[in-house]
Amino acid sequence: MEEKGTSQERLNKRELEIVKRLSAGLSDQQIADGLVLSLNTVKWYNRQIYSKLGVNSRTQAIMRVKDLGLLGSRVSPSPDLVSRPTLPTQTPLFLGRRREVADVKQLLSASRLLTLTGPGGTGKTQLALRVVAEMTEAYADGIYFVDLASLSDHTLVAQAIASALGIVEGSLEPLLGTLQRVLARRELLLLIDNFEHVIKAAPLIPKLLAASSQLKILVTSREPLHISVEQEYSVPPLSLPLAERPSIEQLMESEAGLLFLRRTQMVLPHFTLSEVTAPAIGQICLSLDGLPLAIELAAARCKLFSPQALLERLEWARENSSLHLLSGGLRDAPSRQRTLRNSIEWSYNLLDESEKRLFARLSVFRGGCSLEAIENICGEGLFCDVVEGLSSLVEKHLVQQKAGPGDEFRFVMLQMIHMYAHEQLKRNGEEETLRRRHAEYFVALAEQAEPELRMAGYEYWSVRLNVDQENIRAVLSWSLTSGDVALGIRLAGALCLFWYGDGYHAQGHQWTQHLLKRLDEVSLVYHPKFLLSAGHLAFLYDLEAGQNLFRRALACAREVKEQLQMAWALALLGYTMLQEPVVALSLVEESLTVFHSLKYQPGIAQALNIRGEIARFCGDDELARQAYEECLAVSQQTRETRRIIFMYNNLSFLALHTNEAERARALSRQGLQLARAINNTLQVATILALLAGAVCGLGQPQQAARLLGASESAMERLGAFHQPNDKREIDSIITIVRTQLDDVTFQTTWSQGRELTLEQAVAQALNE
Repeated sequence: MEEKGTSQERLNKRELEIVKRLSAGLSDQQIADGLVLSLNTVKWYNRQIYSKLGVNSRTQAIMRVKDLGLLGSRVSPSPDLVSRPTLPTQTPLFLGRRREVADVKQLLSASRLLTLTGPGGTGKTQLALRVVAEMTEAYADGIYFVDLASLSDHTLVAQAIASALGIVEGSLEPLLGTLQRVLARRELLLLIDNFEHVIKAAPLIPKLLAASSQLKILVTSREPLHISVEQEYSVPPLSLPLAERPSIEQLMESEAGLLFLRRTQMVLPHFTLSEVTAPAIGQICLSLDGLPLAIELAAARCKLFSPQALLERLEWARENSSLHLLSGGLRDAPSRQRTLRNSIEWSYNLLDESEKRLFARLSVFRGGCSLEAIENICGEGLFCDVVEGLSSLVEKHLVQQKAGPGDEFRFVMLQMIHMYAHEQLKRNGEEETLRRRHAEYFVALAEQAEPELRMAGYEYWSVRLNVDQENIRAVLSWSLTSGDVALGIRLAGALCLFWYGDGYHAQGHQWTQHLLKRLDEVSLVYHPKFLLSAGHLAFLYDLEAGQNLFRRALACAREVKEQLQMAWALALLGYTMLQEPVVALSLVEESLTVFHSLKYQPGIAQALNIRGEIARFCGDDELARQAYEECLAVSQQTRETRRIIFMYNNLSFLALHTNEAERARALSRQGLQLARAINNTLQVATILALLAGAVCGLGQPQQAARLLGASESAMERLGAFHQPNDKREIDSIITIVRTQLDDVTFQTTWSQGRELTLEQAVAQALNE
């Protein structure tokens, strides 16, 4: 008893506090945080304690104090909390987020447990700190911050919480019991940061909540905790400029643009925006998906590069899957936040091996993909269920799930995460295998779509191909470089009607011209369909070039005895020979005979349409009307909406020839409503120009000029051109409108039209 008393007298109150925390298994840093001391001070106290107890180590000290009974046998009825809880200092770069702060405060008021989720670098911690900074008076016993980033063992989470609260575990009571007893008597908020890598500790949270109805917990994590009482809030990236190349004003209206400017001015105090730098910064923010960490790291590079040069380097980095440019963060930031790579790698290292393999494989996609595509391309040899693995990646915010066309979901990666995943794919040695699977899948998809695009399936397949345009471009690029040229030739052949019908004329022409140079490398059987596709896109630029390609297609089709492709080549060759109507008509009639023999209605409709085009070009409107009406009847049977729109357009042109402006407007509006229903921008743009002729004929030349301007702007955005016969008519409409307005009025109203969105122009055209 004398030794106990003597020893207890030797240790002062602070030393006893430290001894109790040593016995509870807390590290020196946790003790320092809990007692609001420096780490060096705690180490000094440790040396004093060892000396007084006559021991040489922590283990010996703990055994000694237990032998002496210094920890006591009774549990303290009311352990004290840290009297003044401290929160980490917020970054001075916290900007905007008004909506998110309001959302989180509202959810926190209605929830016991709120988890802020999102990918690394999206600003979860800073958002949480801003929210609690505005709520300090709402909790009588304060707000306590618990940082789990340094933990490597989920069993230490309870100790980390206790340390933040300043609680020491009693010798006869489990730490959980102590925590529950302390929290039961208090009204406070726990802000627990970085939960994702100790997610196995999640069951601890409901046990703490059960102890007190006045306890609330706010968690940040890259994945939800999956607890029944949990309310999840996915933290979005910063708001982006609405325009792809924003003005100064448009850039300053976005949170991403403001953050870039503020961070740049921290390294270049005199940096200001200009009409040259603002668009470049806007594109940088877009390419970085509005991630705060990525934007801060990129902006810091403006000390070395102008925004324009930085944009070029980022584009190079994206093409080469390099994240090294986005490094060099602040030294006082956590290590995982000093480079974007560290931030992503932090999440990647939490995946199991199957999830890592699936994550890497998903980088083969561009612009997102469907679940069907993932299962077909990424599932082989994967040691986990694809759906389960994908669900896990979505929950960890390495993959995002977005609404796609119809009821189908699309799965996408943020650009920076995609780059990291692609690095892992290359490291795994699976890149070429996955690229080929990817190419084969999308070639098969396009070949499945091709016949449907000429029937009632145009709307469905057009939408489906539209959402996968980036994947299609990736396949074409791969086929021309290290890939299989035959797959590219097949894909371009199958995409003819999609490119031509949806107005992707410049894009389709570029790809087919590149592939044309490699055509001799593939089997002759693939030539006819590809040459028809190349000819379709070429004749919009150069009529003679289109004719030559259709002639080649015809010769190849005859050689490989492809009757259907031969009929298409005859019909399309005829269309390019409007200047020679007798020859043109004979070719079309020959194609019509073949189509009839094959009982192929889409081909019959096309040939009838071209017969009408030849007649219209030659001024025989009656013969043209008959052909168009026959074509309309066949198209209504096949339910090919796109060709039905064509017929309304063509009949509208004929009505304008006879000054039937009211009839022309009625027919054009029918076509416009259908084009809008199937979301065919090319036809909408064409019909706006056609409607200009009708409204001009009805005495509204200014409205006509506006519609012409809107049509021109939409065609330019698409990279599209009017068909030769239609262009002749539209040029005539423009000339007529010009004659009814003075130059200033024409240019003013035309410019007004160019500023309209397509939706606004359509609303005006339909008087909505």
